[in-house]
Amino acid sequence: MTALECLDHGLPTSADLVRQSEHAVVAIVPAAGIGSRMGADRPKQYLEVCGQSILAHTLDRLLFHSQISQVIVALHSDDNIFDSLPQAVHPKLTKVLGGGERADSVLAALQLAPQNSWALVHDAARPCLTVSDIDKLLASRVQFPQGAILAMPVRDTMKRANQQGEIGSTVCRDNLWHALTPQLFKAQQLKECLNAAIAAGVVVTDEASAMEWAGISPGLVSGRADNIKVTHPDDLGLAELFLMRALTSQ
Repeated sequence: MTALECLDHGLPTSADLVRQSEHAVVAIVPAAGIGSRMGADRPKQYLEVCGQSILAHTLDRLLFHSQISQVIVALHSDDNIFDSLPQAVHPKLTKVLGGGERADSVLAALQLAPQNSWALVHDAARPCLTVSDIDKLLASRVQFPQGAILAMPVRDTMKRANQQGEIGSTVCRDNLWHALTPQLFKAQQLKECLNAAIAAGVVVTDEASAMEWAGISPGLVSGRADNIKVTHPDDLGLAELFLMRALTSQ
């Protein structure tokens, strides 16, 4: 059927499909870490808070967002817990084998993302992400077509330590931001920048750092302070507080 015939029948043309894929959003969750700093008997993403695991909460935020068409989770090769999660059988979810570093896991997931789609990369251990923050980040594509990240302006006085563990200097906090996730970039461009940065021996701490190394300046979208990353045991109680507050406000 020709494009003209498609128009006559009200069917999407190939150009329509390309435009749709350019707006498609694929969420990527690198979850292959072992979370040793928690001192637990399992990876931190599987610790329970408010009735289910941290990772389950995280996936719920992404799977049930109307603008996210697919969620790809990168898992450790020895993971024997994920398949027991109710979210594991969700039709929008796909599993992939992760790697030794975060960037390796993100790259593995990007292999399954449509070339023209947007990749929304979110930490497995940030279960308090809100729909409103996802909406803000997705809407920022108009202002920041090069991609953007959720972030939060630094509020506290910042100190740089010396080698003796003493204060070496006070760092001006003007224009300093805490990088959060999700981080949102065109899937194909992110894949190219990650591969190039790794090949050059660059330390890639997040997706934005690979883009910055490639000469791209991602946008900063102000996010909520309760979008915390569970890293230490004390974070569990704080995450529970935020999640309980979110549940009671629904």
